[in-house]
Amino acid sequence: MASNPLPAWPKHGESSRPLVMAHRGASKQEPENTTVAFRRAAELRADGVELDVRLCASGELVVHHNPTLADGRALLELAKSQLPAHVPTLDESLDACAGMWVNIEIKNDPDEPDFDKTDRVAHLVAEVLERRGESERWLISSFRRETVDLMRRLAPNVATAWLTVDVVGAAALADSLVASGHAALHPWVGSLTRETVRAMHARGLAVNVWTCDDPARMRELAEWGIDGICTNVPDVAREVLALN
Repeated sequence: MASNPLPAWPKHGESSRPLVMAHRGASKQEPENTTVAFRRAAELRADGVELDVRLCASGELVVHHNPTLADGRALLELAKSQLPAHVPTLDESLDACAGMWVNIEIKNDPDEPDFDKTDRVAHLVAEVLERRGESERWLISSFRRETVDLMRRLAPNVATAWLTVDVVGAAALADSLVASGHAALHPWVGSLTRETVRAMHARGLAVNVWTCDDPARMRELAEWGIDGICTNVPDVAREVLALN
């Protein structure tokens, strides 16, 4: 009996509809960035999952959005054994995302306490993905352009995307992303324009927007030909896109 094909992140033009990406898992229904949220996303039939990766003091890659816990303690100062049980490692998270492709956001913001100009997290992520194989399942993104540029060299078989709040000079940006070998732009839904989508698509780049929970906006984005919608409510997105 033939095995099911591995879930793959489709590049622009490879999917006939917008893809539904569960933001930090099914984070409206479950605690964000937890294995429970990732498994729930699969139950809600999300195409993919977006998650955030950082480094803790004992050297493990852990999945957590903020550099600190809710009580203010910094992840970089805590060993994995000191973290709450719900904070998973990257490997545990990827295991929980079985059946879906995964957008791994590398957190390395110069304004945050765990910023590392050597991009150690990127190097470690590349090692994890090389060990796991399945390169078509992963899409790496970061707000730091230097980080995603580095990932092109560290993991050339893994697709990369640049995260941004604003887009200035869409055509020039698209040319720059293509020249660097990136596959997608991940803009904030509040600043995204149809012109930006057109500029990216004209150069073969996918546009995956974050974070959209509003059904009316989802419909508009679908009309624009958006490639992916990152959302806290993947079940709502599937209903809006008539996928259920």
